[in-house]
Amino acid sequence: MANVNNIQVLASTTNEDKEWLRQLWIKEMGDDYVVSKGQQHRVQHAEGVIAWLDGHRAGAATYRISGQECELTSLHATMRGAGIGSKLIEAVEQIVSQLGVQRLWLITTNDNMNAMRFYQKQGYRLKAVYPGAVDEARQQLKPSIPLIGNDNIPIRDEIEVEKFL
Repeated sequence: MANVNNIQVLASTTNEDKEWLRQLWIKEMGDDYVVSKGQQHRVQHAEGVIAWLDGHRAGAATYRISGQECELTSLHATMRGAGIGSKLIEAVEQIVSQLGVQRLWLITTNDNMNAMRFYQKQGYRLKAVYPGAVDEARQQLKPSIPLIGNDNIPIRDEIEVEKFL
């Protein structure tokens, strides 16, 4: 098990970082863009941070600031249970808070129970459920979204969670 004290989180700034992040999105989400609340977010336009462990990239978080709000557009750890996700979200919260952001929010899907547990442990609260939003996104914006997700649950709905900073 990795030691959480050995995890270092740095801004994603180099071309090599951006390409690694693009490959991570493709591996984890099937493409180099994500969809939330009817909008496409492309990896090449994302602000982000990368977690490093023992000299290797171990995860990443991306976000989009709009006024006093910020959407967390992705969060991925290459190892589960090592504290990488917690370090990443903590770094994003600190960065955006210093920029005057008051609300951090994100969208996950109805099949992603692990994410729901994780975000609630981080202090996020359920804001809204958007029934059929994933079905609509699949038809109009991202046909590559799978029909079936974690634990063989049909992916249909978006769930919004938020945290006030």
